[in-house]
Amino acid sequence: MADDKGEGKELELDGKGKRKKMIIIIAAVVILAVGGGAAYFFLAGDDAVSQEQLDAELDGDSATETEAAESVTAITGSALYVPMPRPFRFNVPGAARDRFVEIRVQLLVRGADNEEAAKKHVPLIESTLLATFSQSNADDLATSAGKTSLKQKSLVEVHKIMKEVEGSNVVEKVLFTGFVMQ
Repeated sequence: MADDKGEGKELELDGKGKRKKMIIIIAAVVILAVGGGAAYFFLAGDDAVSQEQLDAELDGDSATETEAAESVTAITGSALYVPMPRPFRFNVPGAARDRFVEIRVQLLVRGADNEEAAKKHVPLIESTLLATFSQSNADDLATSAGKTSLKQKSLVEVHKIMKEVEGSNVVEKVLFTGFVMQ
């Protein structure tokens, strides 16, 4: 009889163990299904086309917009980046103390002709940018608005000097690719 009772307990444990296993497997499947659904929802693009877009395509409006965009691209050329060979390092006055600034710059130009013109006049552009940068102060450069203002001033000065030398605005944008102030 003692053996009969012991065997019954083993059967009960196996039954409970199977239930726990089954619950864990079902929970894992549910979690994976929910995770897969969430991933699909967030990662799948919205490929639905609105009725307005369909109507515009039927009317031919999108064709004229595409042609206009292509003509603008042909006129302006492809975007090319001309890096300045060295970072600009200079001191600026601050309210509490002077600060050391290092700025890495690249110039956005359009077309191979403008790229060659910018590369040809790198020393002139560097000199102009250094003069513009050194007029700033640490309090202005500490803010995002101050950095944006410095970019705009730099672009105006580069436009001015390139207009004198080349007769056109060679540079479209002055980009700060690195900015450190200590």
